[in-house]
Amino acid sequence: MLNRIFGLETEYGLLVHQDRPEHSPTWFAHKLRDHIFHVQRQGVLDLHHRGHDEPPGNGGFITNAGRIYLDMGHLEYASPECQSLTDVVATDRAGDAIIQQAIDDLDLGEQVSLIKNNVDHETDATFGSHENYLVSRRFPFTRRGLAPLVTFLVTRQIFTGSGRVGAANPQDAWIQMDRLIVPRGAMGHRPDIIRLPFQISQRADHIVNDFFEWVQQNRAIVNTRDEPLADPNQYRRIHLLLGDSNMAEYATALKMGTTGLVLQLIEDGKAPRDIELDEPVETLQEISQDQERRWLVRLMSGTTISAIDVQERFLEAAKAHCMGQDEETDWVLQQWEVVLQDLRGSYDRLVGRIDWASKLWLLESFREAEQLEWNDPMLKSLDLEYHNLNPGKGLYYGLLEEGRVPRLTTDKAIALAMNHPPRNTRAFGRGELVRHLVACGPPAEPEDSKVEERFFPSYVINWSIFQLRGQAPFPMADPFKTYAQEVRSHLSIA
Repeated sequence: MLNRIFGLETEYGLLVHQDRPEHSPTWFAHKLRDHIFHVQRQGVLDLHHRGHDEPPGNGGFITNAGRIYLDMGHLEYASPECQSLTDVVATDRAGDAIIQQAIDDLDLGEQVSLIKNNVDHETDATFGSHENYLVSRRFPFTRRGLAPLVTFLVTRQIFTGSGRVGAANPQDAWIQMDRLIVPRGAMGHRPDIIRLPFQISQRADHIVNDFFEWVQQNRAIVNTRDEPLADPNQYRRIHLLLGDSNMAEYATALKMGTTGLVLQLIEDGKAPRDIELDEPVETLQEISQDQERRWLVRLMSGTTISAIDVQERFLEAAKAHCMGQDEETDWVLQQWEVVLQDLRGSYDRLVGRIDWASKLWLLESFREAEQLEWNDPMLKSLDLEYHNLNPGKGLYYGLLEEGRVPRLTTDKAIALAMNHPPRNTRAFGRGELVRHLVACGPPAEPEDSKVEERFFPSYVINWSIFQLRGQAPFPMADPFKTYAQEVRSHLSIA
């Protein structure tokens, strides 16, 4: 894709298969992390505090230049920086494989399952799939400038959603009104507890603001935190947390690719006009919960159109402005058009490509065979099993084995991405650093070191800078630069 850095962060669920488990999911998460870093030696743990909730040893960078760590008790994997959709899909799958491999190595497969989804059906808790897109600092990061992005994100769930049985209870949250932070309930936003058989998005029920900086309890369509993880004078990072984790490689690529193109349209002043939504948060949830799948949205102008119509407006703008700029762009434009056409027909045409459609087809087939109602608890169990990352158990992998799922990567590429970063971004240089530390260990303390230096960790690694004890900091402010040779030279004198 043109001038874009992509990244994905995935929080995993751990399902314990015991009526009276001896250990909690968090206990298993710690055990898996320790196995990956201490036994498999696939990376180096942090030796410094990364924040109040990330003490030393909570996680670290791995040899593919991504990160594995614990977040609120969940195992989380952050992919390395990628310039292509091919790399995004491969590195995303690599994170799944690394953790699943640890489960297999520890012979825990009968006790626990790794679940790549976003909701806990029992507690209503949600855990995220965060998307990251690098844009220019000139990007119009204002309510007016972001309005087209909000409209796109609210409506793209028709092909990016992972689907779920039921609905979450209403979310308590605070929203920003001008300079005031007020309870959402005080503004009349008090949805009734509803009972739905199925909806197309897992995260929609948990998004309560259009723009907000905080991540937990006040999740927004667009997260406004300004943390570029790069040169702040040149770049901004668009951080999105409204999307679902995808099992289908096709859905992952289409989600990241279409969003990247819409960001390009906004950057270049070519985004569709006059399509601002009247109530974005309510519309997000209404689309997800629409049992007839008409997906009607109301615009600020008072016009009512379908989410498919909205997406076609963005598609036409992208075809006019972006077609021909590179091979991946043309693939995205072609598949975007095909999916929107298929969405106007029967949903089962999308099985294997779009997660919510694949899951709904499986659940409906099972319901019909077993004569079950939607409130049968077995359907929630099957919902989770769709996301099971054990290839021998997961329902998604059953579709794959039956030849119903198109592949965008290969098992060989995924295996390579488990240990090696993309070679055309900053991740390449960081991977060289991590590989060196795994092989050679941290630098020894210099004999003539000052007292204060002895309290400095032997290494500190962040996304855009690292430092070895006794050496000057090594900034990596440009995500498009590999830094590989510079890192090797730096290590040779360390």
